[in-house]
Amino acid sequence: MKVLVAVDGSLYSKRMLAYLTAHDEWLGPAHRYTIIHAVPAVPPRAVALLDKDTLKGYYEDEAEKVLKPIRSFFAKQKLQADFVVKVGPAADAIAALADKADYDLVMMGSHGHSMLGNLVLGSVATKVMAQCGVPVLVVR
Repeated sequence: MKVLVAVDGSLYSKRMLAYLTAHDEWLGPAHRYTIIHAVPAVPPRAVALLDKDTLKGYYEDEAEKVLKPIRSFFAKQKLQADFVVKVGPAADAIAALADKADYDLVMMGSHGHSMLGNLVLGSVATKVMAQCGVPVLVVR
């Protein structure tokens, strides 16, 4: 199974990874994992003041803060994974990659807001489920 794992470095991503390790059916060579992290875009006015290398370095540093412990987690579990970093809205990046690259499943953590909370605050998981043609496993 080809699995896209969305991470943001939060406690909810850590819970999702704990779920992954607690269920043997998710471990082993039968699955191929791609880890995706979306770094929020720098506002256009700020981008105008930065040179390309500084901006690129910023995005790489921000992504690595989240991905470094994830890389360690996958190495410890002896699981191979590819890592993808996108810049921009997380839900759009996750759904687009899931559909474009023919993943079998998207796995992600969620804050577990109520329906009213999702209306007021929005939810990346809710947006991914709405935009994505791939099944989504949301772990709370």
